[in-house]
Amino acid sequence: MAVVRTQDVKKVYEMGDVTVDALKGVDLEVEQGEYLSIMGPSGSGKSTLFNMVGGLDKPTSGKVYIDDVDVAQLDAYELAWLRCRKIGYIFQTFNLIPVMTALENVTLPMVFAGLTSDEARDKGVHLLGRVGLGDRVSHKPYELSGGQQQRVAVARAMANDPALILADEPTGNLDLNTGTEIIDLLREMNQESGVTVISATHDHKMLSVSDRVVWIRDGRVDRIMNREDLKIEVGTIDGKAP
Repeated sequence: MAVVRTQDVKKVYEMGDVTVDALKGVDLEVEQGEYLSIMGPSGSGKSTLFNMVGGLDKPTSGKVYIDDVDVAQLDAYELAWLRCRKIGYIFQTFNLIPVMTALENVTLPMVFAGLTSDEARDKGVHLLGRVGLGDRVSHKPYELSGGQQQRVAVARAMANDPALILADEPTGNLDLNTGTEIIDLLREMNQESGVTVISATHDHKMLSVSDRVVWIRDGRVDRIMNREDLKIEVGTIDGKAP
């Protein structure tokens, strides 16, 4: 069963007299429980595709379906409901609210979803424990390392038991070892909860945990490969020396 489907998705940006074709007709299906990585050079269109799938932007033409719902047809209220209930977001810059504790950051989406304060607190403590921060629930972001902040973001993304987690360069601001920990954590959550994960990334460490990898180039799907077909060589990128 496909959680996400895109049909001939195109996105055109008008910048004065300049027209930029960011996406040129992307067809993609992502199955329930899959871990998919979207890779490509800067300017390839992968972030634009990520924004289309996440309901953060609408295509110029084509269709984006999440659980068979056409995202472009939703009004603002319906789109907000979809983002709150169906999608968990993880960003490169963490996007935590600095004046809130780790627990408050994690429980905020639950409050929007209608949980009582007691229900949200209990669930938030549980989620922070799952990501290894059971002893950091009262810490604010500035009291946490980058890796710990991203773990809070992972817990927040799982707050409302989403069907889909979208991770935009989740290891981009982390060192090698911490980035690997976050990748392993995302895969663990994917396997334990059955949540679908789509990650837009430059990080080739993602290859080892992805079920499939989609390479985007010049606004189109260049190729799609299953993990067992990938040839991962240490110290190389796409077979070329870095």
